[in-house]
Amino acid sequence: MSVTLKTRQVGDVTIVDAAGRITLGEGSSALRDTIRDLTSKGSKKIMLNLGEISYIDSSGIGELVSSFTTVANAGGSLKLLNLTKRVQDLLQITKLYTVFEVFDDEAAALKSFS
Repeated sequence: MSVTLKTRQVGDVTIVDAAGRITLGEGSSALRDTIRDLTSKGSKKIMLNLGEISYIDSSGIGELVSSFTTVANAGGSLKLLNLTKRVQDLLQITKLYTVFEVFDDEAAALKSFS
């Protein structure tokens, strides 16, 4: 199973609920396409909800970094929400935990955009 992405709007923040696996191929390209589509439509505040992600490989990690850069270059910010233990460990090992703003609480994450 690859990744399923659903977007929803909360005020001026676009939340992307991801479920499944972000891996080389379909999973990472689906994420890339979704982020590019959102930024091209003018979304500046994007939150990735990774609570339902069961697995992420190095390609998926690369895609998270690429998404972060794409949103930043468009003048916006990308934040992560509900990391699973596995994804959290991976971000700490790769030192990317310091790059992303990470939240466990959606309300707190939404407030951080203002």
